[in-house]
Amino acid sequence: MDLHYSDGDLAFRDQVRAFLDSHLPEDLRAKVLGHLRLSKDDFVRWHRILAKQGWVAPGWPVEFGGPGWTPVQRHIFEEECARAGTPRVMPFGIDMVAPVIMAFGSQEQKDFFLPRILSCEDWWCQGYSEPGSGSDLASLKTTAVRGVDDEGEHYIVNGQKTWTTLAQHADMIFCLVRTDSSVRKQEGISFLLIDMHSPGITVRPIIMLDEDHEVNEVFFDNVRVPVANLVGQENRGWTYAKYLLGHERTGIAAVGRSKRELAFLKRLARREQKNGRPLLEDPLFAAKVADLEIELMALEMTVLRVLAQASKSPGPEASLLKVRGTDIQQMLTELMLEAAGPMALPFDPAFLEGEEEHSAAGDDLAAPLASYYFNYRKTSIYGGSNEIQRNIITQMILGL
Repeated sequence: MDLHYSDGDLAFRDQVRAFLDSHLPEDLRAKVLGHLRLSKDDFVRWHRILAKQGWVAPGWPVEFGGPGWTPVQRHIFEEECARAGTPRVMPFGIDMVAPVIMAFGSQEQKDFFLPRILSCEDWWCQGYSEPGSGSDLASLKTTAVRGVDDEGEHYIVNGQKTWTTLAQHADMIFCLVRTDSSVRKQEGISFLLIDMHSPGITVRPIIMLDEDHEVNEVFFDNVRVPVANLVGQENRGWTYAKYLLGHERTGIAAVGRSKRELAFLKRLARREQKNGRPLLEDPLFAAKVADLEIELMALEMTVLRVLAQASKSPGPEASLLKVRGTDIQQMLTELMLEAAGPMALPFDPAFLEGEEEHSAAGDDLAAPLASYYFNYRKTSIYGGSNEIQRNIITQMILGL
């Protein structure tokens, strides 16, 4: 595989950089690069800036409104966005449910939902995990019973989802539900698209250690869902769920963001002193940074190899990207804490939320790092825990 960019790729990179320089609002850039918290308005604003340019869905085919980029162009775009400090485009609509609708949805679902995802008219969340069904997702208990009345065919949904990211903002949720309990657990699951404004849905916040409201519990009490919102075939939802998780795990690798955070780590370590010299010149700390950078370079090469298989949807190799990508993200946050030392410990919610211009402790670079560290403990769990991913790698790649 040729790992050098062509002249056309380099010209494309220059085009992306010029766009980001002129269109990325400075307040959003400052928040992202400073590890501060983003609001729903921040995410939506950036989404719509990209949508106006036609760049909000890099992986979508042209027929559905995507830019028609090659895998290399998508990689360049994501890397340049990370380097510049853009907010993430929320993946639940663009990168997760949209590919499932494109591959398995009806024409009516494609015509209705995909344009609304592109425009951010609908904010989506993911209804997978349940209190007793995390890594063993196929054991889920939320039920959908099919019926018919004067208003037509529908499902009645009852149950609970948990750890539902940003459900407090969501207009729609894609849900795995049990539609047949008499068969093997993977065979009785269906994939439903549910309006979050439906009667019977309750969203209850889960406030995390750093007082952030990022995840939620979602309760379904006799929620009526039209059968038209069933994706694909009834009881085939496990197949669609695995397809979606392949896309999610590939994206979780987040090489571009990790490269940006590695640059931040080096900047921080140059600023901090040990024995009168920059911490980055300390042999032990420098060796840790070098080891991490080598791991990140190896991950990037693996991502490029996966992207080169443009005609295939992500397979078990997505588990490799998920495991190594999240390991690296966690190691980065650990080294940031180590570099900042005690200055990372004071907890300053007002600064994290943007209510104060500077941190109370006087170190704006260090102030968010403890919160950042704790938040990134979850990356090895969501999208399927890394322990489960290692089992997939063992069985499906190594054949053991």
